[in-house]
Amino acid sequence: MVVHAEGRMKRRRKLGLLDAVRFVILAVGAVAMLFPLLWMVTIALKGNNDVFKIPPEWFPRELHWSNFVTGTKEINFWQTFGNSMFIAVMCTIGQIVSSVLVGYGLARLHFPGRKLWFSLFVGSLMLPGFVGMIPLFNLYTELGWYDTWLPIIVPAFFGNATFSFLYVQYLKTISVSFDEAAKIDGASDLYILTKVLVPMTMPVIMTMVIFSFQGAWNQYLEPLIYIIDPSKWTLALAMASYKGTYATAWNLFMAADLIYILPMLLIFFFGQKYFMQGLGSLNSASLK
Repeated sequence: MVVHAEGRMKRRRKLGLLDAVRFVILAVGAVAMLFPLLWMVTIALKGNNDVFKIPPEWFPRELHWSNFVTGTKEINFWQTFGNSMFIAVMCTIGQIVSSVLVGYGLARLHFPGRKLWFSLFVGSLMLPGFVGMIPLFNLYTELGWYDTWLPIIVPAFFGNATFSFLYVQYLKTISVSFDEAAKIDGASDLYILTKVLVPMTMPVIMTMVIFSFQGAWNQYLEPLIYIIDPSKWTLALAMASYKGTYATAWNLFMAADLIYILPMLLIFFFGQKYFMQGLGSLNSASLK
């Protein structure tokens, strides 16, 4: 009994040491990740004369909360904010709905050439996005979509290869018996997908929502190519135009930039539970 007790104590000490090392590593990584955000907040609250002060002040003596108001007035912030929000929401809806439908078809439906189509989807992930840039530009110009949001929104409703692949991999972790039980009760494929599988796959769907919204909210190249009218600009374009020719008010820029990243922080904050579950399930599926 004494020998077993000593063995348990040694194991507990080893686990305690490993936990301490793990905590230190995570703490260092967290500080490295949070430092740029904290520096943004510091700069956003400084006055014009304090931004480049040497040595720098980590905590401003006087907090200039008016920078958040003035910073948004320097550019057409709130209109472009609304433009970006509309585009991001539409792109997210389009990518999630189409990718779920495609992923369900490739994972659950049996049809000729299913493996070939899945291989093509996976293979398309290897192609850089710049390959189709010129052909797509010519196509959208011929369709009369130039200087509109359509070249940004419409492609989202034709599926996303990465999201479809993720959904296929996640469905592999769910037994087919759920589908078969629903089919015995006379359920259609659409009913099985929407009422049975979608609630069960909510973690991976929320993971896709976070990635899709972040990508649509931050996209800069497509709006830069297709949108000319400043009233149709996205917030990313407006923020890029914030820099002056000879000087930039970095405190006002950082204040506006903090509001710019706020929607992404909020969507991750409310969806992080499903996000972590989705990543864990995808990791287990890839190991099978």
